[in-house]
Amino acid sequence: MERSETPSALLVDLYELTMAAGYFEHRVNCRATFELFVRHLPPSRAYLVAAGIEAALDYLENLHFTDDDIRFLRSQPVFQSVSSSFFDYLKAFRFGGDVMAVPEGSLIFAEEPILQVTAPILEAQIVETYLLSVINFETLIASKAARVVRAAAGRAVLEFGTRRAHGPEAGVRAARAAYVGGCAATSNVEAGRRYNIPLAGTAAHSWTQIFPSERESFEALTQTFPENAILLIDTYDSLMGARTAVSLGRKIAGVRLDSGNLLEKSRQVRKILDQGGLQSTIIVASGDLNEEKIESLVREGAPIDAFGVGTELATSKDFPALGVVYKLVETEQNGRREYQTKLSEEKVYSPGKKQIFRFPRLGPYAYDVLARATENFPEGTPLLQPAMREGRRLTAPAPTAELRTRTLRELDRLPVAYHALHNAPRYPVRKSPALERLLEQVREEHLQPSAPSASP
Repeated sequence: MERSETPSALLVDLYELTMAAGYFEHRVNCRATFELFVRHLPPSRAYLVAAGIEAALDYLENLHFTDDDIRFLRSQPVFQSVSSSFFDYLKAFRFGGDVMAVPEGSLIFAEEPILQVTAPILEAQIVETYLLSVINFETLIASKAARVVRAAAGRAVLEFGTRRAHGPEAGVRAARAAYVGGCAATSNVEAGRRYNIPLAGTAAHSWTQIFPSERESFEALTQTFPENAILLIDTYDSLMGARTAVSLGRKIAGVRLDSGNLLEKSRQVRKILDQGGLQSTIIVASGDLNEEKIESLVREGAPIDAFGVGTELATSKDFPALGVVYKLVETEQNGRREYQTKLSEEKVYSPGKKQIFRFPRLGPYAYDVLARATENFPEGTPLLQPAMREGRRLTAPAPTAELRTRTLRELDRLPVAYHALHNAPRYPVRKSPALERLLEQVREEHLQPSAPSASP
């Protein structure tokens, strides 16, 4: 059974709580809608794979403040002037809002909401930091994984990045996101336990070095794991290692190359294995791989069956952060709705609740329309779906394998031009006329000169 770890309620930026305290003290109790989206795609990305949504919903459903949390907050100087009633509120706090979300594994583009949160303003504000963090990171890694998987052109990609991730928990989340993005397995055992992800890996160079000879290390590994041992053959010399593997005279699941000219070495090793009767033995390549290197190896016809990718994947090394934002788009109080946006230079966004429509319903994707939530485009598929109502999930968490399947299906429907690793065209996302008019309406309201105050 898949399971997640419940995060602390104090995994939050301080200003979320100071704003919440201010709202509470001043009785600001409107219902607010925030949308989480990416302002601009990174230069080298033509699409993103939405991920982290299941973790976000788990967080919202289980969020609460413990007595220790509240004692700590009370001790902070910034809260000394806040009434005890606010801390009573936190003690009873539960998220009771509604959430719309795109299905995890969906492809999304700039300005398209991944999540839409509608809740009392205090609740919607407190959850901002965690939602941004988990969706930023998992979307980042899932998107990188999708690029690597597409570059591998049907060969398996194994996620090996925990040891280079930005901390152990980041390694677990990276493994999950990489699997959602299309990877076939991970080396992270906790991720395998927590999310039912297939595991990969048997031994490192130290295994070979600890034995008196390479041959003895290979014999010991194949005796211990007769069905799935992957022999790391380049501790000393990869060709000698391949010949030693053949000389064992037994079935070997695979060999791994971790250094050198992988194109040339894989060709030489394949020849040695085939001549030695090990035609079914696979070749796994690893060692600072990324999508560009893998694409080149595939293009040159390298006889490599699987790729292990670590640092570049678990850190999204070429572009390690997304510009994910969580913006207030509308408020409602006493039956009155107000639409919200920022008008500051380069940070304008469309106000009001939205829906994404993807065209066509069947076949390859052609374009999206970003529209007001009240609009309907029957020929398009609406992507934002109800995920939570009054703080409770509407469906059980989807198995991670199901999310991976969705990602791969969505990638197949994206026209091939958008899969280019560099200089891919921009996928067309159009804003509906009604959404454009709403922005102009809000702009006019906020930029009208203020009436002069009356003289005393």
